[in-house]
Amino acid sequence: MSAEETELEMVQRHVRQGERTLANQRALIARLGTLGRPTEEAEILLASFEDAQRMHEDHLARIQGRQG
Repeated sequence: MSAEETELEMVQRHVRQGERTLANQRALIARLGTLGRPTEEAEILLASFEDAQRMHEDHLARIQGRQG
Protein backbone atom coordinates (compact mmCIF):
# COMPACT_ATOMS: atom_id res chain seq x y z
CA MET A 1 0.00 0.00 0.00
CA SER A 2 1.48 3.31 -1.03
CA ALA A 3 1.15 6.45 1.04
CA GLU A 4 -1.44 7.76 -1.42
CA GLU A 5 -3.51 4.56 -1.41
CA THR A 6 -6.23 3.98 1.17
CA GLU A 7 -6.85 0.56 2.67
CA LEU A 8 -10.04 0.29 0.61
CA GLU A 9 -8.19 1.12 -2.61
CA MET A 10 -5.49 -1.42 -1.78
CA VAL A 11 -7.99 -4.20 -1.17
CA GLN A 12 -9.93 -3.29 -4.31
CA ARG A 13 -6.65 -3.54 -6.23
CA HIS A 14 -5.97 -6.95 -4.70
CA VAL A 15 -9.44 -8.15 -5.74
CA ARG A 16 -8.90 -6.93 -9.31
CA GLN A 17 -5.45 -8.53 -9.50
CA GLY A 18 -6.89 -11.75 -8.10
CA GLU A 19 -9.61 -11.79 -10.75
CA ARG A 20 -6.96 -11.48 -13.46
CA THR A 21 -4.85 -14.21 -11.87
CA LEU A 22 -7.85 -16.56 -11.72
CA ALA A 23 -8.74 -15.87 -15.34
CA ASN A 24 -5.16 -16.49 -16.45
CA GLN A 25 -4.90 -19.73 -14.48
CA ARG A 26 -8.22 -21.00 -15.85
CA ALA A 27 -7.07 -20.18 -19.38
CA LEU A 28 -3.81 -22.04 -18.75
CA ILE A 29 -5.72 -25.10 -17.55
CA ALA A 30 -7.90 -24.97 -20.66
CA ARG A 31 -4.84 -24.72 -22.93
CA LEU A 32 -3.12 -27.59 -21.17
CA GLY A 33 -6.26 -29.70 -21.50
CA THR A 34 -6.55 -28.90 -25.20
CA LEU A 35 -2.95 -29.98 -25.68
CA GLY A 36 -3.54 -33.19 -23.77
CA ARG A 37 -1.11 -32.12 -21.05
CA PRO A 38 -1.59 -32.82 -17.35
CA THR A 39 -3.54 -30.16 -15.48
CA GLU A 40 -3.40 -31.46 -11.92
CA GLU A 41 -0.71 -29.10 -10.63
CA ALA A 42 -2.30 -26.12 -12.37
CA GLU A 43 -5.64 -27.05 -10.79
CA ILE A 44 -4.05 -27.28 -7.34
CA LEU A 45 -2.55 -23.83 -7.85
CA LEU A 46 -5.94 -22.55 -9.04
CA ALA A 47 -7.51 -23.76 -5.79
CA SER A 48 -4.88 -21.80 -3.84
CA PHE A 49 -5.57 -18.69 -5.92
CA GLU A 50 -9.31 -19.14 -5.30
CA ASP A 51 -8.69 -19.35 -1.55
CA ALA A 52 -6.64 -16.16 -1.66
CA GLN A 53 -9.33 -14.43 -3.70
CA ARG A 54 -11.98 -15.36 -1.14
CA MET A 55 -9.80 -13.80 1.55
CA HIS A 56 -9.43 -10.60 -0.50
CA GLU A 57 -13.17 -10.46 -1.12
CA ASP A 58 -13.93 -11.09 2.57
CA HIS A 59 -11.50 -8.32 3.52
CA LEU A 60 -13.21 -5.98 1.05
CA ALA A 61 -16.63 -6.82 2.51
CA ARG A 62 -15.38 -6.09 6.03
CA ILE A 63 -13.97 -2.72 4.99
CA GLN A 64 -17.13 -1.78 3.14
CA GLY A 65 -19.17 -2.84 6.17
CA ARG A 66 -17.13 -0.54 8.41
CA GLN A 67 -17.69 2.36 6.04
CA GLY A 68 -21.44 1.75 6.02
